[in-house]
Amino acid sequence: MRSPARLAAPPPILRRTLSLLLLSGLLAMLLPGVGGLAHARPSPAASPDAKADTQADAPPGAQAAELTTPWTAEVSPDNALPEYPRPQMTRQDWKNLNGTWQWQPAAEGEQPPFGQTLDREILVPYPEESALSGIRESHDRMWYRRAFTVPQDWQGRQVQLNFGAVDWKADVWVNGTKVGAHSGGYDSFTLDVTDALRAGDNELLVGVHDPTDGGGQPVGKQRDNPGGIFYTSASGIWQTVWLEPTAAAHVTRLDTEPDVTGERLAVTARTAGATGTTVRVTARDGDRVVGSATGAPGEPVRVPVPDPHLWSPDDPFLYDLDVALEQGGRQVDKVTGYFGMRSIGKAVVDGVLRPVLNGEPVFQQGTLDQGYWPDGIYTAPTDDALRFDLQAHKDLGFNTVRKHVKVEPDRYYYWADRLGLMVIQDMPSMDGEPTQDSRTQFERELRAMVDQHRSFPSIVNWVPFNEGWGQYDGARIADMVKGWDSSRLVTGASGWHDTGNGDIVDSHVYVGPGRPTPPSSTRISALGEYGGLGLVVPGHEWSPGDGFGYEMVDDEQELTDRYVGLTVAVQQLQRGQGLSQAIYTEITDVENEANGLWTYDRRELKVDAARVKEANRALIEGRRVGGSVDLPRDAYRSLRVTTPGFTDRYLRHYDALGFTEPVDAGSPDLLKQDATWKIVPGLADPSCYSLESRNYPGEYLRHQESRVQRAAPDGSLLFREDATWCAVPGLSGTADGVSFRSYNYPQKYLRHYDTELWLAGNGGSTAPYETRASFADDVTWAVENPWAG
Repeated sequence: MRSPARLAAPPPILRRTLSLLLLSGLLAMLLPGVGGLAHARPSPAASPDAKADTQADAPPGAQAAELTTPWTAEVSPDNALPEYPRPQMTRQDWKNLNGTWQWQPAAEGEQPPFGQTLDREILVPYPEESALSGIRESHDRMWYRRAFTVPQDWQGRQVQLNFGAVDWKADVWVNGTKVGAHSGGYDSFTLDVTDALRAGDNELLVGVHDPTDGGGQPVGKQRDNPGGIFYTSASGIWQTVWLEPTAAAHVTRLDTEPDVTGERLAVTARTAGATGTTVRVTARDGDRVVGSATGAPGEPVRVPVPDPHLWSPDDPFLYDLDVALEQGGRQVDKVTGYFGMRSIGKAVVDGVLRPVLNGEPVFQQGTLDQGYWPDGIYTAPTDDALRFDLQAHKDLGFNTVRKHVKVEPDRYYYWADRLGLMVIQDMPSMDGEPTQDSRTQFERELRAMVDQHRSFPSIVNWVPFNEGWGQYDGARIADMVKGWDSSRLVTGASGWHDTGNGDIVDSHVYVGPGRPTPPSSTRISALGEYGGLGLVVPGHEWSPGDGFGYEMVDDEQELTDRYVGLTVAVQQLQRGQGLSQAIYTEITDVENEANGLWTYDRRELKVDAARVKEANRALIEGRRVGGSVDLPRDAYRSLRVTTPGFTDRYLRHYDALGFTEPVDAGSPDLLKQDATWKIVPGLADPSCYSLESRNYPGEYLRHQESRVQRAAPDGSLLFREDATWCAVPGLSGTADGVSFRSYNYPQKYLRHYDTELWLAGNGGSTAPYETRASFADDVTWAVENPWAG
């Protein structure tokens, strides 16, 4: 997203969420007796190297805003994200390590504090900057410490320590032995800690270094000093930590790739210690086995899926999957998961290159989803909250979501799979010009993102770069990603600096939708960002008074009208310019960005859900957005006013300008001719209409600088668009009423006001002809027999 000009910077980390009462409650509910670790001492003052401090850093006179979500109060140390975090590869035995850990800031070069009680406590897996963590500070370096015991029935098996994500570099010790390290804020990692374990209590220590935007690594929209379209950082452990036992020979990852045409699924089991084993794969529809096959670890095992039930947003059907390692006729490891049978590609449809899902063209209508939370920052407070944003898309009629410069926990994609949403997955951006080391790290993390998410059927598109942020070698990177995963579409860069290759050419236009780059013989046309309509809802602001959008509106009705109007314009691009993908900014407000369809706290929907859903579904299904009315073509008609008290008036031209005037049988012939129009196919779009003058043949009713008048064509596209009107059901709801929507300003209509004809929106400006009083009646017309034949 582009940074709008002249925006006030938001305040520091204060005003973040949660009342002191709730924070106290979190800290009071600490887990009892964590082995040999003592409870933390009272919190000291923030260290001098803190990036941002707590409430004391609020601007003078500012009032703390307690912005919570509907799930904030459900969070406690006993139920911090208790769900199994890896739904595509599950094991029955596991132990969740989320909850209360000891924590304290660290300094560069500091020795690991083995056996020492740390100063404070943090609720894992919420990042330190979040209110839910109980810290609400941001530091470059920090220590995490806790005790754990290994269940007795795990004896004789290896123990794997799993981290969903740690931002950014993590060093891990168990009982004073370093068991591994990992760099990368968005990918998961696993460490075999078997040899470091002891009976009874075990000490787990994690050292974290997160330079945020000072380090050159992928950070997405995190910033040490957030403002505008960049947000609060999210440092440290921010996804689930868990233990699970495995055999020496075990599965480490499952890669699945459906072959819809061949009616089979390719399953590659990545393994450790699996020499001499066989992989057995079974696909099920509930209790019914649909196919089974065996093969070698690390090689594709092709499982028959006859007459496959295909996955799509309208029918998100999922099969179950069992994968076992066998050795000497004995099962040594088993994992379960799921898969969806679907294909994504591109094909020429009616002369235009389009995306095709399961061989059928699909228009991808979605929103920008940034995945921020006022209470958890990067981490949704609960699994229900994580699902909420995706369900909100479904409820509003979208079929796509663009996950914007962030990678989510696996359960996000699981819910997208279950609910039925196509996901366009961005790679988190670097900040600034990348060094060679930064490029190497970026490509390593990019590969990890693709590999760890290649089996989710909902993900249909990879996007390595956004708007030139940290972009380099774009064409090479796009080809590289396509080489890693040829089963999905690749957008080399979304917005700004096109790479010239990949499957999609992507434009950003605010407010738009403007004129995105059209498709070519090899690339689909996408509008990767547009919209950004802002509406501030008092009581639901991150920083009251600082909210902004790309275009501000006054209330729900205006926001809904504008959204529907933009969707009409998107449909015109779909039909006339070959557009195949449109991503509206955005599903929720984010910090001071007030351009969400929902507020940041997910408590208030800012639009009329029924109208937005109908507009989205009409666009996706190929029906005219906003409805349509069939009018007689190449026939003369007169248009009568339907506003109560003025129903004797008709639309006419006078000295070329448009007016309304009473007309009856005794009116002069000239008036009757002025009030008669020939309804012809639209000059810019034959599915709409143009109104040709009865007594000035070849001249049409057009708008120019909002005033509506009769004019002769000048040969320009602008004239043809100005003189094209799309007939929709009358906004007043009266029977047989018709409203004339402007072709090139779809949020505006043909309106009479004080006898004059105007192109007007519903309260879109301070112009008197855009008053909301009687708007729906004023833009509704009765199409009647002509006064002059």
